[in-house]
Amino acid sequence: MIGNQARLRTGQSLIAVSAVGVLFALTAKWAGPDFIGVVPDGMEMQMANADADGAAGARPKTVVTPVSCEQLPNVPGKSITTVIVAFPPNGFTPRHRHPGSVSAFVLKGTLRSQLEGSPAVVYTEGQTWFEPPSTVHLFAENASTTEPAELLATFIADDDCGPLTIPD
Repeated sequence: MIGNQARLRTGQSLIAVSAVGVLFALTAKWAGPDFIGVVPDGMEMQMANADADGAAGARPKTVVTPVSCEQLPNVPGKSITTVIVAFPPNGFTPRHRHPGSVSAFVLKGTLRSQLEGSPAVVYTEGQTWFEPPSTVHLFAENASTTEPAELLATFIADDDCGPLTIPD
């Protein structure tokens, strides 16, 4: 389990994540089929490279940094997991689903996101969206080709702190 000692500078960018359990959690729990590995600092993971329009060139990868995963004592069998998702300029996340409920909060930048059955929506800093369990998320992308964007995602799912994204 990852400690809950993460600190955010002015609520916008991750400064530090408690090292206790980070390497174990990243290698044993988040290393599902939707991730390609741990980046050199040992604390961030990258979503598989994706291409929004099927063109030959792939778009930049999003980087998912786990912040915490804690069992919910008042909801047996469930946990709350928080991650920061960094979108480089033109960054893209392909079609996927989540095994639990997800709330996303845009920390900086502008993101476009589309859930199956709904139109694409543009979200700016301070705005949120919600994804019910197993909803198909068609894509999420950084709307800017020059500025990074970041979101805070909070998941309520089974308490094993396992993979949070299911490729679809």
